[in-house]
Amino acid sequence: MSTANVRSQLDKRLRDTFREIIDGKNVKRSKHDLMFAGIDVSNVFIDEMDKKNYLPTTVADVPCEYGERVPAFYLEEGEAFFGWVFWENFTQRRLRKLFGSVVKDEKGEWAIHIPEGSLKIIYANKALKLEMDVDHPFEL
Repeated sequence: MSTANVRSQLDKRLRDTFREIIDGKNVKRSKHDLMFAGIDVSNVFIDEMDKKNYLPTTVADVPCEYGERVPAFYLEEGEAFFGWVFWENFTQRRLRKLFGSVVKDEKGEWAIHIPEGSLKIIYANKALKLEMDVDHPFEL
């Protein structure tokens, strides 16, 4: 088998794996390493997200009403974090819109949380908006 064929097969397997992660198919979407043989392949993951309509945006630009959630990924240092953009009851009188990862910290809170005012880029699929239980956002 030629080097080109091996590379082609590796690229196909990598892209297939990334599609499964993005779809949440056969793989639980959480935190995923985007390093392959010591090489950051985030660009391949971004390409596959684009094909699945996960487009670059900010939390503020994701159309999401109270009681809804939008699936999204946040990429940082060769890792992809899956989570949701949603409105949280921050206090009894204050709501806040944010991206919260499904990965939790030692306190059981979102390991990655990006508030609406942040300019950090996330990749969201606005067409896959779902309803959510606003009283139990940790169960996302």
